[in-house]
Amino acid sequence: MRAEIVAVGTELLLGQIADTNARWMSEQLATSGVDVTNHQAVGDNLDRIVEALRLAASRADVVLVCGGLGPTEDDITRDAIAAFAGVPLVFHAELETMLREKFRRWSAIGPMPESNLRQASVPEGARWIVPDRGTAPGLALRLDGTRLYAVPGVPDEMREMIGGTVLPELRELAGGDVIVSRILRVAGMGESTVAERLADLFASSTNPTIAYLASMGEVKVRLTAKASSQAAAEALAKPLLAEVRARLGDVLFSPDDESLEEAVLRLLGVRGRTLAAVAKTVREATASWAFSLTGFTQVKAIAGLYGGTIRASGTGFVLKGYSTVAGVRISGSFRLYRPESGSPLPARFVGFVRVDGTKAAHGRLAVGPSTLSGRLSGRGVHGPA
Repeated sequence: MRAEIVAVGTELLLGQIADTNARWMSEQLATSGVDVTNHQAVGDNLDRIVEALRLAASRADVVLVCGGLGPTEDDITRDAIAAFAGVPLVFHAELETMLREKFRRWSAIGPMPESNLRQASVPEGARWIVPDRGTAPGLALRLDGTRLYAVPGVPDEMREMIGGTVLPELRELAGGDVIVSRILRVAGMGESTVAERLADLFASSTNPTIAYLASMGEVKVRLTAKASSQAAAEALAKPLLAEVRARLGDVLFSPDDESLEEAVLRLLGVRGRTLAAVAKTVREATASWAFSLTGFTQVKAIAGLYGGTIRASGTGFVLKGYSTVAGVRISGSFRLYRPESGSPLPARFVGFVRVDGTKAAHGRLAVGPSTLSGRLSGRGVHGPA
């Protein structure tokens, strides 16, 4: 089953908002075994919306329209669907009753504006999806073998209708198939090199398939399988996953869509190590500390934001600070280290940080006229659970 998403709203074309609705809908459709083949975005113009619907219906089994169901004059998705279907809009008294009842319950916002009555009109032959949140009814209709759904653009209202009505119907039509994707993340190897290593697998893959996505500093390799159940899809992808892991070797830092930062912290936790980073001003200024260890179960972790003051003291600096974890105090001292005699600032310092009197971290800090920055790492640090 092929689906196409049509997002309605001039604000999308102006770049004023990102279309996160289409992304979420695509994810949910994939897990329901529906292949999303195209996305469209169209402004609040009747003729262009009709044109977008006509194109979508010509190449998809299911068309999902998102946005333009509100009560204002620029909310014209209902009108466009009626024009596309060649039918009139029909006013439904029961929808008027529903709208007035909602406003009665929401008495704090005042009486219902008459403009909301636009939402009581539905294209002839369409059924409506009663909203729990908001006032905009969704729409559903069949047109020459194509199923068309229209849902509000407000994310909570959209998710309610997609999850409660659209997906259950489409799952039944799709025959129960599911689509499962596995994201592998690579650092230290460019996209073209990754593609070369996997070229024959890519060329021969049909189900599961391989795709690449490059971003700053890393490459994602997506494996996607479709089967009658999630377990069956995962089993189908397993041999290909093993082969990809073997070919990529050490440049693969996560087989489970884990960020590099998450992978590093996970490994630190497994090894009982901690990590700290420090940056901000030097003299009589605040230093911010972040011990990103929350969620580790192997060690008691010092977590939260830390701050304090750093004061010049002879040839070194002294840190006195506090923690958001009750009862934990941090302090540190750093001695001056110059790579070569007489070198100007920024100089380098090596030193350590103490947490409740216990040496907790050590490392190198770069010091400028008004800044202190660098990285500290520690081992075996235990604080409050």
